[in-house]
Amino acid sequence: MAASATSAISAAGPAILKPQWSYHDSALPEWLLVDGSSIIFRAFYGVPQTNRAPDGALINALRGFLDTLARRIDERKPRYVAVTTDEDWRPDWRVELIPSYKAHRTAEPVPHALEPQIPVIMDSLDAVGVDVVGLDDYEAEDIIASLVTKVEPPIEILSGDRDLFSQIRDREIVVLYPEKTGLTLVDEAEVARRYGIPGRSYSDYAILRGDPSDGLPGLAGVGDKKAADLVRRYGSIQGMLDAKIFRSADAEYLERAQRVVPPVRDLKIKVPRGRRERYPEHPRKVEELGTRFGVGGSLKRLSEALSKMPG
Repeated sequence: MAASATSAISAAGPAILKPQWSYHDSALPEWLLVDGSSIIFRAFYGVPQTNRAPDGALINALRGFLDTLARRIDERKPRYVAVTTDEDWRPDWRVELIPSYKAHRTAEPVPHALEPQIPVIMDSLDAVGVDVVGLDDYEAEDIIASLVTKVEPPIEILSGDRDLFSQIRDREIVVLYPEKTGLTLVDEAEVARRYGIPGRSYSDYAILRGDPSDGLPGLAGVGDKKAADLVRRYGSIQGMLDAKIFRSADAEYLERAQRVVPPVRDLKIKVPRGRRERYPEHPRKVEELGTRFGVGGSLKRLSEALSKMPG
């Protein structure tokens, strides 16, 4: 197995040996696709709850999300931008295949203090002129994975969901991944550095080792190292199944997991406009929201960042 693994790494090319690099170094994207659900949750947990509207309502996720979006658009200067949503954060069709899928989150899928902020975030995006894309029975990652097959690269995906690492293609499709140390641009070289696998193989790797954050059990006795070894040797879960290296129970799990873990790439969704002729698109609504919720500065920064996007 060691020789095969070495060959697989060498075949992937010298990019694997490059050091980590700053996301500021990449070419500016044609599209910035934002995992809205992921970034909204990160804003809720990362921005102090001292952020309140004039009437005392909590607005930490609202302000944090708008400011994050404005900052990333201003830094990256995409030509087009769209925000995607979880219309169903735990789709029945995924649960039917793997009952443990996100089961640990069912007690409180959305924190009570966050719930009333989400409609305001959506209203704010509409007022400024940012497209929001979602589809019943699917998660934000599925929307993004389907959009990347329809829009022109280079594409940057802003998300804290590692499942989207599977969409990375060299530097044409990369993930801007928030970490404690800041924002990391994850391309195939970075996935290889972290996990020892090609970026587009991340779903296979996650299926094998499991992922507690998504309730994926993985295979007994398969940890990070063995999962990476198997991916390098066989190329994919399907390659492992074709080689018949697993007992029937494990093979059955892998068959089901292949349909659950990788984001769906063939949804029938329209490509959003991605930009407007002017920002904000609805100035009066922006003014009303800014006054009511005390986020006039955040809405202004987002509108200004959008106005500076290349034509």
